[in-house]
Amino acid sequence: MRRSIRALCLLATLGATLAVHAQSWPTHLIKAKIPFGAGSATDVVPRLVLDRVSAELGQPIVVENRPGAGGTLGTAQVVKAEPDGYSILAHSSALAIAPAIFPDLSFDATKDLASVLMIGSSANVMVVPVSRPWQTVQDFIADAKAKPGSISFGSVGVGSAVHISAEKFLLAAGVKATHVTYRAGSEVLTDILGGRIDFYFAPLAIALPLIREHQVRPLLVSTAKRVADLPDVPTPAEAGLHDAESAIWFGVFMPAATPRDVIAKFHDAGIRVLNDPAMQASLRRLGVEPLPMTPAQMDDFVRQETASSLELIKVAGIQQ
Repeated sequence: MRRSIRALCLLATLGATLAVHAQSWPTHLIKAKIPFGAGSATDVVPRLVLDRVSAELGQPIVVENRPGAGGTLGTAQVVKAEPDGYSILAHSSALAIAPAIFPDLSFDATKDLASVLMIGSSANVMVVPVSRPWQTVQDFIADAKAKPGSISFGSVGVGSAVHISAEKFLLAAGVKATHVTYRAGSEVLTDILGGRIDFYFAPLAIALPLIREHQVRPLLVSTAKRVADLPDVPTPAEAGLHDAESAIWFGVFMPAATPRDVIAKFHDAGIRVLNDPAMQASLRRLGVEPLPMTPAQMDDFVRQETASSLELIKVAGIQQ
């Protein structure tokens, strides 16, 4: 009986402490982990938003890149962090892909992380070196089929969103290609520019400047609708490719046990930032479209994306 009373008292004290903490949060700097390299879309897009959220909250948000293992290394660090609102994760759709690629993960993102803010979604763009002869995606597919084993493509790791876009394309096109992994998107683009690999499904935010400067050639967008900034580049369906659509989304997460009031404060600050016309214009220049959701809706969305990814990985036979 006494133990039960003590346990209830401890729970009540903990609850009161968390409530006070949530009311005063944030009182010092917040650490944001990005589990991909600098210059990747998962780095560029969240940084833009987090800088403004920092101003809204009145505390600095310090960003640290922790790339590796398809984004799982940086994610694991946030999962294990104190659930006090001072450790956050800025991630992408790769979060929902990881469980299918890495079945022995030490965490379950759908249970160990709480959704906080959905930033938006973007297309990936299939780009090829301008030194290659392919002017259309049909040219590319015909050449790849005529020369089996000669094609290579890059990604920022097995299970990354850009990797999945490429695999869905290859599956739909009936083409085989060699997968070359890199630590950061900037490294992939360096090899595309140098003609050392044949194609890359680059996030629109990263691809647009190079496309506009005619340094790479776009052949396909990954989404069901054409991209306004690339009106002449076809979608998979328009290219005769079925079930090849994909997109990359960006969001912010905290450890699952973080007080809901803290999550709500961050979410509300983020929504004020995302509703600002200047921020919307900045995101659209990066090819990112709003994808408004509450934290609860985002939790459901991530669960659905995770289940869908498991099915895709089985069909495509993708492994580490």
